[in-house]
Amino acid sequence: MNAPTSFEASTRAMANAIRALTMDAVQAANSGHPGMPMGMADVAAVLFRRFVTLDPADPQWPDRDRFVLSAGHGSMLLYAVNHLLGYADMPAEELKRFRQLGARTAGHPEYGHAAGVEVTTGPLGQGLATAVGMALAERMANARWGDALVDHRTWVIAGDGCLMEGISHEAIDLAGHLGLGRLVVLWDDNRITIDGGTELSTSTDQRARFAAAGWHTVACDAHDPGGIAAAIQAAQDDPRPSLVACRSVIGWGAPNKQGSPDCHGAPLGPEEIAAARAHLEWPHAPFEIDPAVRDAWQAIARRGAQARAAWQARHAAHPDRQGFDEAQSRGGLEVLNAAMARHKARLLADRPSIATRKASELALAVVNAALPDTVGGSADLTGSNLTRSAGMRPVSRRDYGGRYLHYGIREHGMAAAMNGIALHGGFRPYGGTFLAFADYSRPAIRLAALMGVPVTHVMTHDSIGLGEDGPTHQPVEHLASLRAIPKLTVIRPADAVETAESWEIAMEATDGPVLLALSRQNLPTLRDRADRNLTALGAYCLRDPGDRQATLIATGSEVEIALAAADLLAEQGIIAAVVSAPSFELFAAQPADYRAAVLGDAPRVGVEAAIRQGWDGPILRTTDGFVGMTGFGASAPAQDLYRHFGITAEAVADAARNLITE
Repeated sequence: MNAPTSFEASTRAMANAIRALTMDAVQAANSGHPGMPMGMADVAAVLFRRFVTLDPADPQWPDRDRFVLSAGHGSMLLYAVNHLLGYADMPAEELKRFRQLGARTAGHPEYGHAAGVEVTTGPLGQGLATAVGMALAERMANARWGDALVDHRTWVIAGDGCLMEGISHEAIDLAGHLGLGRLVVLWDDNRITIDGGTELSTSTDQRARFAAAGWHTVACDAHDPGGIAAAIQAAQDDPRPSLVACRSVIGWGAPNKQGSPDCHGAPLGPEEIAAARAHLEWPHAPFEIDPAVRDAWQAIARRGAQARAAWQARHAAHPDRQGFDEAQSRGGLEVLNAAMARHKARLLADRPSIATRKASELALAVVNAALPDTVGGSADLTGSNLTRSAGMRPVSRRDYGGRYLHYGIREHGMAAAMNGIALHGGFRPYGGTFLAFADYSRPAIRLAALMGVPVTHVMTHDSIGLGEDGPTHQPVEHLASLRAIPKLTVIRPADAVETAESWEIAMEATDGPVLLALSRQNLPTLRDRADRNLTALGAYCLRDPGDRQATLIATGSEVEIALAAADLLAEQGIIAAVVSAPSFELFAAQPADYRAAVLGDAPRVGVEAAIRQGWDGPILRTTDGFVGMTGFGASAPAQDLYRHFGITAEAVADAARNLITE
């Protein structure tokens, strides 16, 4: 056997530092996943030593490479690397507190908890799909500002589980179609899952699958530093997105447990750790790093600092650095607010009767004209979602300078890619589909909420009002399930003015996603003033006659029905207030006295073409009434469905009258 070269020997020592820190941290926590970090330590060491450019002194440097640990259960690999690179918030003390309450070193990497964590991962496949959005954002930004300001890569470590999850197909298909050559996925091909060998559940030739989607593929021994470097170099040199199949041994270095599912998700134990230290020739105490090895890792940081300094000089000389900086900071809201004020004034003058999806299209024309950093798209429903403004040209592998993305029939992939675009920075992404298909997008919507990522979901055809397409396409439980996601703002506007205000809210958001639920059927303009964004209050009195005997509370298309019910009650001498409640989340954030004033003490009736779940507590009391759905819809014209399911002004008036007379 040939003696190892100095590169191989020093890289192996750098990798063994990852292994040792992983073993020690998982053992200290008595919890965690040592197998993947130990198996992929050599790959990570080569990747960062030779290819990744970043500067721990400036973790948000816009032109840094993005590293995504899609196999998020192997979080100690990322924490160990960031500790060795010298991130200020990742001292050894944080590794010692792995998986403990309040530690930056959570069980799975969490965006915002520690510098150098680009995205929250753990649900397998999500990191890979989010990385596609990051790589896409890099190409779109490069088309706008050129190599001088934007010239970086996106690197992913993914496992067998990531590639089994269905979202992986959506992601690799989209990346291959768009030719995202700055994206490299390093596949931890250890052929082990929790249940045992991968042969239990899959026979897929992954390299053939990626190649069929337009990717370059190459393979290497995950424990041969020279071969790893050659494979990554080949991936970097190819113009296509690349898969590097890294044939690895899970838990490599633990002599009695490596290659077995036993080291996937449990501490190795003191005896095996001692054996691994001897096998790896790592004589150091727990969490102790040889100074020469640490210096080798921090040389990577020094190289990154030099690259950042060179970029800063280019940035200072760039003719459009102001535009670049404004995109990074999500600026331009003053321009948007002024333009939207003019738009709302026109709506009040014209008082159109239009679907809120059409009202959204009109508002989007204002948004996209005012904010050059918006990037729209749809999951093959552009003509139904109305998400493309005039003049927006599509993004393609030949033209990354466009502003509209044809995501194809890939709702989950679209939602994850939007997360990646937003996380990358420089763009405000929005994307459309039908509200009933929010179920396909939900895991990525949930992660956006968990991370606090400002993306906008345009969900049209929001109720039985879509009509003849029937119950498969008619959302009845979706509003409740989406309102249950913490930090997701759901807005269901009642008319064109509320829709315009909803877009202002979405574009101003900085700490979480916004979802707009929009109608297919036409709705009248109900508002008579727009000097204040009332939608931002979550709920407000649209009609407040004073000494109310009942309060009718509705959202979206049912606000019109509530107003008609109030008219019927007035004919019977009953005074009813009407509350439009476009967003339960925004309403819950208002002061208690405001909420009490809006809701009043009189009996309340909620009205929504959806199930009641989610109304009780924030809006209704258990003694209050509700007019809505109790099951799935049916196929028929919208007006027939509303009558069939009893969502009518007469039914609302009857419910209120019955409460008053009880």
